Amino acid sequence: MGDVSARLTKLGIVLPAIASPAGNYLPCRLAGNLLYVSGQVPKIDGVDHFPGVVGEDVTPQEGYQAARLCALNLLARVHAALDGDLDRMVACLQLRGFVNARRDFKDHPAVIDGASDLLVEVFGDKGRHVRTALGAGSLPRGSSVEVDAIFEVTPKS
Repeated sequence: MGDVSARLTKLGIVLPAIASPAGNYLPCRLAGNLLYVSGQVPKIDGVDHFPGVVGEDVTPQEGYQAARLCALNLLARVHAALDGDLDRMVACLQLRGFVNARRDFKDHPAVIDGASDLLVEVFGDKGRHVRTALGAGSLPRGSSVEVDAIFEVTPKS
């Protein structure tokens, strides 16, 4: 068992099953040593969680949990793309978070911290990243949050 897998076990984190893309796109794309992961919503094992608008249907605290679920799906995608070897992840370079929020909502960064915090819990300093947190008028499947990311990885040996 690798270091990251051991950390997941210690944290009690189980990676969810991932579904096929819902459209004409790739869930991940490896280009050299960069792994681009498409947007992930808070859907676990086929069930949508925290649908709606943050600040109306979803509290900011629930939005944080939604972002955490999105990051869990990111990890599942990375795990699959790296043939189950999360220790090949060198660094999370960038995270972008989109919050389906009320027009007057101003705390997008605190919501997206749910994803950022999970990545740092799992990868330590390798999980620290640059980030954008944006408001969105709507998101796929009525989701409250969506995140995507770019990771640096070591080549397969």
